[in-house]
Amino acid sequence: MKYGERQTETPQGELATGERSTRNRVVRSVLDHGPSTVADLAQRLGLTQAAVRRHLDTLVTDAVVEAREQRVYGARTRGRPAKVFALTDCGRDAFDQSYDALAADALRWIAQSVGGGERGEAAVAAFARARMETQARGYREAVDAAAPADRAEALAKALTADGYAATAKSAPGPHSGEQLCQHHCPVAHVAEQFPQLCEAETEVFSRLLGTHVQRLATIAHGDGVCTTFIPRSASAPQTDTSVSASTAGRNPA
Repeated sequence: MKYGERQTETPQGELATGERSTRNRVVRSVLDHGPSTVADLAQRLGLTQAAVRRHLDTLVTDAVVEAREQRVYGARTRGRPAKVFALTDCGRDAFDQSYDALAADALRWIAQSVGGGERGEAAVAAFARARMETQARGYREAVDAAAPADRAEALAKALTADGYAATAKSAPGPHSGEQLCQHHCPVAHVAEQFPQLCEAETEVFSRLLGTHVQRLATIAHGDGVCTTFIPRSASAPQTDTSVSASTAGRNPA
């Protein structure tokens, strides 16, 4: 049974139903928005911080979420970084990852069928690119229809429709640009073994947005969210995406 799936209630368990429903909302909020502080969750869910902490304590005990030090990009501010809560692998397993083993076995077979080694890696990369090109057809329509300044947001909405719970926001720090954040990845466990999936995705983002992009973090590498930096300055398409692709999925930051 997946996390949050309702069981048959007994009279003694009826009072716990509301508690479980609220915990499900907490989990879903972390999925949709990425690693979150207690204050963030309280504001989004309309709960007191004390209530959020109580639910988080239970979720931590159940290994659904875990506490982490908040990751800061750019210059650090004074003071201790806020603690954030992120989904664990167990928590992510509740969301559309039932076929991880099958997908990993299929990619492993592809690699072995051409002799393994570098040829195997190249075969998996070719599959990953073909898969992403097909998936990106709908993304291209959304991005091309948007004004240049709104293309990252358009891509985020298209990714969200595909289950990636994506957002676009201004990037912190001295560099002008945006961060495309994917708070969920349906293939995270497979991409952990085959980073070519992340690399192909980054290449497609670069082509769709017409600029070099840099992958800063990935869920497959153990980060709480997949984060891609998109510079705001460039507007003309670039054909060389080798820098982006070479580090995608391997957390260069």
